[in-house]
Amino acid sequence: MTQISTQQDPLPKPTVRPSFGGGKRAFVPLVLVVLTGGAYTAVHFFRDLAGTHPLALLPFLLLAVALLTALSFEFVNGFHDTANAVATVIYTRTLHPGAAVLWSGFWNFLGVLASSGMVAFNIIALLPPDLVLHVSSQTGFAMIFALLFSATLWNLGTWYLGLPASSSHTLIGSVIGVGLASRLVSGQGDFSGIDWSQAINVGKALLFSPLIGFVLACLLFLVSKALVHDPRLYRPPAGESPPPLWIRSLLLLTCTGVSFAHGSNDGQKGMGLIMLILIGVVPTVYALNHAIPERETREMLAETNACVLVLDRYAPPGAISEGDPSARATAFVQSRRLQPDTVPAIRQLLEEVAIQLRSCKSFAEVPAVQVANIRNKLFVLNQSLRTLTRSPQIAMSRSDREALTTYRHQMDRAIQFIPLWVKVAVALALGLGTMVGWKRIVVTVGEKIGKQHLTYAQGAAAEITAMTTIGFADLFGLPVSTTHVLSSGVAGTMTANGAGLQWTTVRNLAAAWVLTLPASILLSGLLFTLFRWWS
Repeated sequence: MTQISTQQDPLPKPTVRPSFGGGKRAFVPLVLVVLTGGAYTAVHFFRDLAGTHPLALLPFLLLAVALLTALSFEFVNGFHDTANAVATVIYTRTLHPGAAVLWSGFWNFLGVLASSGMVAFNIIALLPPDLVLHVSSQTGFAMIFALLFSATLWNLGTWYLGLPASSSHTLIGSVIGVGLASRLVSGQGDFSGIDWSQAINVGKALLFSPLIGFVLACLLFLVSKALVHDPRLYRPPAGESPPPLWIRSLLLLTCTGVSFAHGSNDGQKGMGLIMLILIGVVPTVYALNHAIPERETREMLAETNACVLVLDRYAPPGAISEGDPSARATAFVQSRRLQPDTVPAIRQLLEEVAIQLRSCKSFAEVPAVQVANIRNKLFVLNQSLRTLTRSPQIAMSRSDREALTTYRHQMDRAIQFIPLWVKVAVALALGLGTMVGWKRIVVTVGEKIGKQHLTYAQGAAAEITAMTTIGFADLFGLPVSTTHVLSSGVAGTMTANGAGLQWTTVRNLAAAWVLTLPASILLSGLLFTLFRWWS
């Protein structure tokens, strides 16, 4: 196995290392923000629970431990990814470290609040459907804790070594590891339960984002050198003096953009896991989106009936679905193999959902005993219709594919939502993690990637690249690594400037990047097997 070295090349230190002391003035506003956000989260969480039957002691303890573990993952995520956003403004003296961390935390917070949730549920889609459907079981909790513990442990280890590893990479590896282990433990060794097409899309985003970061930052730096001839841009900072006002404003803007983009993308990973936990333990509150108005519920009923007619055109003559239609549809999602009873099974599920929608005016009025059942049917329908519309085994017209896809998007509104208090809790965890663990990663990005001190132009080019790349990835619901994009962007600007790279650091970063996926797969798979056996 590749050994990660913690020693650096014997090279000159940067011109002047920023002062990492002080920051006491940031303590009071930080405490106020944490207290306010914590109170908001607690009030809304317990208000939601008050509308349900009182939880028994054991489920409540499991819920509390699982939520704290998920927030711990986001806390450690702040060590890594959010720290990258402040490295350039600290090393260019744009902001004092204390002010930089608070500023970045504020914009991370806004980014989390503005996030769509698409990234969160795209990651959850990598899990085998049977695990998601039975998340409230012992196996479901084994999955949750294995995911969170493995991702957190690997992040802590790489942070301790000062290596900017990817929390996205780690969590996705953990998801795949749990999926593989669940198939092996259940005696199904074909690994068909994992959505490999989705995994490949996510893998491409993680693979190409650092390469894009390196190339774009390199080109952006060269363009700035050709067009902007202010020599101050290309010199290291002089002592503790801040850069000229216009340069400082640009660097502050790019730090803001990276922080906001990070919150809107990386902050979603913990949200998806928290929603899985809440759906499993308190389905009556969180399994369906009660905020959907009656009008949208009526529209969804009409679309359900229309989709039944669409599937009538593709069901084999005389074919019927025997047994549980959810089980048949789930088997199709896992195997990707169309059987004679697949379309009839999906059609039967649609009819059952239509019957339940007719009995209530909105999702808020669904009886508590039916909530989990309706959500599970909608989840299976969503997955099976997506698989069906992408299957090469069925010759479906473009208009019919679009009708089924539109219906899937309506279902997303019903079952893929994130309450505001969850976003606030995740944003607080990210911010606190940054406040506690920022220095190790900041020093690596600022001092140990290139052989020369970071200049203003290099910092701006790296952050503009990171902000743009992460923003586009968020638009398409793809998880990318802030760590990889920004650190590779810094490396690109160092190369473009002829400064050279510290190859010991580069090798360590590459080793962490290569090892993260297999290590997190192995660790989460072992933990899932252990937790499942122990439970």
